[in-house]
Amino acid sequence: MEYVWAFVVGGAICVVGQLLIDYTKLTPARILVLFVTLGVVLGALGIYEPLVEGAGATVPLTGFGYNMAKGTLEAIQEQGLLGVFTGGVTAGAAGIAAAVFFGYLAAIFSKPGDKS
Repeated sequence: MEYVWAFVVGGAICVVGQLLIDYTKLTPARILVLFVTLGVVLGALGIYEPLVEGAGATVPLTGFGYNMAKGTLEAIQEQGLLGVFTGGVTAGAAGIAAAVFFGYLAAIFSKPGDKS
């Protein structure tokens, strides 16, 4: 049953993204930022936690935002005001490092050029 919920929740997130692409004038970059921000807000409000626990909704965009919000809240409890600045980056360090690493690999093996 867990796989069904993961499929439903992950599919719903993808459907929202596709609807935003099809019916708005938002660019893909803005939709990506919107999803990360939505993950932060839902994580901070405690709404995203049941989706992670019950459906494993740790997809890259909203899950990254949720992870940053959770890390920030934990760091605030441990470090106080300093946790506001360090918690999100510490919690998201693996995702940030992976993005930098794979972006570097893509830059090495890709040939830059004009698309026209």
